[in-house]
Amino acid sequence: MPNKINARDALQQLRDGNQRFTSNLRTQEPLFSHHKRDELLAGQEPFAIILGCSDSRVPAEIVFDQGLGDLFVIRVAGNIVAPSQIGSVEFAVSQFGTRLVVVMGHSQCGAICATIDELTKGNTSLSKNISAIVERVKPSIESLMLTDLKHDKEALEKEAVRANVRASANHLRHGSEIIENLIKNDNLMVVGAEYSLETGLVDFFDGLPE
Repeated sequence: MPNKINARDALQQLRDGNQRFTSNLRTQEPLFSHHKRDELLAGQEPFAIILGCSDSRVPAEIVFDQGLGDLFVIRVAGNIVAPSQIGSVEFAVSQFGTRLVVVMGHSQCGAICATIDELTKGNTSLSKNISAIVERVKPSIESLMLTDLKHDKEALEKEAVRANVRASANHLRHGSEIIENLIKNDNLMVVGAEYSLETGLVDFFDGLPE
């Protein structure tokens, strides 16, 4: 059965869940309930899609206080958008009727730091596969290197995380005919967010409804 939760309500559910997480009021039972597992044998209806980083400190179900079957989670270093990630989002929005996609970066992201090092030091020790990730992050950071931020590494990293999230979200919005059509005709929403390792808060800052 297609999901019936609209994007705005789904976004509010994520905000409410993150508030519970940061307030230590988490409702973890659904993650461990055999009754929930049994219910999901018939299928899934995730109310949101989270495209996030693989960092072990940013598990989406926990930081949003959600249970089994609630979120369709795609994780890749640097929350980059490559064909496999686009295809995964296309599958979920088409198969489950999910109408909220969140691209979520986080503070102190290793992929961001590696890209900055590549741009500033010309690091040639990266493997071919890690370099492929860095190359996808680079375009969103290169313009920042032309500003005064290049003299403040901490500020540069902070802005780079958000610039990379915006680039990934924009790629999803315009890199797929399926996603574009659903945004235009069926109220699909693609938003960008940043998770703070320091506070546990998720700040939704890109693509929000007015």
